[in-house]
Amino acid sequence: MRILVQKFGGTSLSTAEARTHVIEHIQDALNQEYKTVVVVSAMGRRGEPYATDTLLDWIGQNGNTLPARERDMLLCCGEFISAATLCSLLNAEGIPAVALTGAQAGILTNDEHGNAQIVTIRPGRMLELLEQGNVVIVAGFQGETATGDFTTLGRGGSDTSATALGAALNAELVEIFTDVSGILTADPRIVEEARPLSVVSYMEICNMAHLGAKVIHPRAVEVAMNAGIPVRVRSTFSKDKGTLVTHADALRSESGTVQDRFVTGIAHVPNISQIRVAPQEGSYDLQLNVFKAMARQRISVDFINVNPSGVVYTVFDHEAERAAETLQGMGYTPHITPNCAKVSIIGAGMNGVPGIMAHIVEALTEEDIQILQSADSNTTIWVLVQGDDMVKAVRALHRKFELHR
Repeated sequence: MRILVQKFGGTSLSTAEARTHVIEHIQDALNQEYKTVVVVSAMGRRGEPYATDTLLDWIGQNGNTLPARERDMLLCCGEFISAATLCSLLNAEGIPAVALTGAQAGILTNDEHGNAQIVTIRPGRMLELLEQGNVVIVAGFQGETATGDFTTLGRGGSDTSATALGAALNAELVEIFTDVSGILTADPRIVEEARPLSVVSYMEICNMAHLGAKVIHPRAVEVAMNAGIPVRVRSTFSKDKGTLVTHADALRSESGTVQDRFVTGIAHVPNISQIRVAPQEGSYDLQLNVFKAMARQRISVDFINVNPSGVVYTVFDHEAERAAETLQGMGYTPHITPNCAKVSIIGAGMNGVPGIMAHIVEALTEEDIQILQSADSNTTIWVLVQGDDMVKAVRALHRKFELHR
């Protein structure tokens, strides 16, 4: 049985016109003789009646004290409505369809409400329905605990639902439909010349997703990579094939030659603060004290540099004051640089290639942009810059590596 999983986000379902495009994509899959599973998000975005953020706002206006378990009960409703709506529309078109909650689809999670992890998926019911000729519509973003409580999977959870279901069903492909035409070399709101990518590796898009690109959630990519299932990121509103996400050895042109591409894309994360902490004289436990304190306060740290002269790391701007107060309470004098931005240069082809960092420094120096901090891995180089320089830095690096070509 050839199985295809299609996932449609909130903007793909928010209007009657958009839902018409969704039905067309499902029909295209059926015409190709795929047994089709469709994963749906809640309709629309904040302000629209069934969107997840709208439901959260509703609780904020009505006591704002809903426990995590009951909050998950509420948040699952947005996807229930999407699944039932699409089921009705498909049946009206003569396409047999059945809607399932995440629990009914066999998604079993741990009990971490609000950010649950999938433990296992029991696909038997879905496979039976597919064999009967149904399109199976699954409410994304959710599952159930061993005791039958609803859980939600956190931000990007519908993407994770789709790739996890694809792995459990041994699907040929997972298609993620969004309101953009695939994965681009940079954010098109910043770089007008940003170009769609026809193919990227799992590792590249995982890094891009972690580092600011919001087209697909990194957890979903990791699930697909571990299962070896290709993912295609496409626009709901066109027939374009979008971007294929697959193994690095698939980064080849149709002629079979490896693409000459050191850098794949530029990503960015704004609104972060750099924290520098110097050790107290005669003390050698600075690193241990600082990071244990951040962990106790549940403050996420990133971009970490540790050396004998102190520690340097970043936190989100909204957590910087709490981090500083914590450090001051321990007797340290932290130096805080707020309103910074992390700009990331990503590419599987840069590993072992000399001169990449020189190009980065040259591009930023030409624009009088100061590098506050840097780090690298096999496929990514990160630089920290002032927030006011972020847009200029992304554009300069996009030009320097000729990603518009």
